[in-house]
Amino acid sequence: MTHVAANHDHLAILAQQRDELDAERGRIEKAHCLAVLDHISAKIRALCPDAAHITFAYYGNTRIFDLDGVLGAQSSPLGVCPWLWEVSDKEHPLAEIAEAIALDVQSALAPYNSPAWATVRRNSASPERGNSWLLELPPPDRAAHIAQLVREHHPEATAIIVDGRSAGGRVIEIVEGAAEDGTKHLTTRRHWTRECDEVLTRLVAHLFAIPTLAGRHLTPLYDYRHPYGASSDLVRLITLPPTA
Repeated sequence: MTHVAANHDHLAILAQQRDELDAERGRIEKAHCLAVLDHISAKIRALCPDAAHITFAYYGNTRIFDLDGVLGAQSSPLGVCPWLWEVSDKEHPLAEIAEAIALDVQSALAPYNSPAWATVRRNSASPERGNSWLLELPPPDRAAHIAQLVREHHPEATAIIVDGRSAGGRVIEIVEGAAEDGTKHLTTRRHWTRECDEVLTRLVAHLFAIPTLAGRHLTPLYDYRHPYGASSDLVRLITLPPTA
C-alpha cells in the first residue's frame, strides 16, 4: 500500500468515526431535552397538579424566551386553557420555581431539532397571539397515555407496531388480540383522528428518543414484513399496559 493510499484509508476511518460521534451526540442531545422537560414538568405538577401547559413568548431571532405562566387543560375543543398561575403572581407556589421553569424550558427548546418543539403550538386564545406559545407538559407515563389513546378507538388493542423511521415513531399496525393458534390479528386501519395520530406519533417518538423508555417498551420484531414495503430496521412492538 502506498503512502497516499494509507492516508486515504486513515482519513476515511476518521470521517466515519466523526459521523458516528455526531449521530450519537444528536441522540443524546434529544434525550437530554426530553429529560429536562420531564424534570421541570414533575416539579410543576408537584406544586400545581392541574397544570397542563406552560405559556411563554419566544423571540426566534435572538432565541430569547419570556415565561408568562402556567395553564390548565382545555375543557372542550372550543374552550380555552384556564390560567393557573401568572408570572406576576409572586404569592403562588410556582413563583418559587419560576426561574427554574424558564431556564429548563429554554434548555429543552435550545436545539432547533429538539423533540420538545413538537409539544409547542401557538396560543390562539391569547391577545398576544402573534407571539404567545403553549408548551404541553408530557404525561407522567407516556406508555399508559399511549394505551389510553389507542383503546379509545380500538378497545380490543393489545399492542401496536411502530416505525421509528417515520416522523420519529408512527403507528403502522394495531394488534387486536390473537387467534387460537397464536396468530396476531393485525390491522393497518387506524380509527383515530388526525389530531390523535399527531399526539401518538409524538409520544412514540419520545419512547424512541429516551433510552430507558426504549429499553422498557420497544421490542424488536425480527422477520417482520412491513405493510408498506419499507425497511423494518426500526420497527418495534409496543405492548399496551392495562387501562382502567
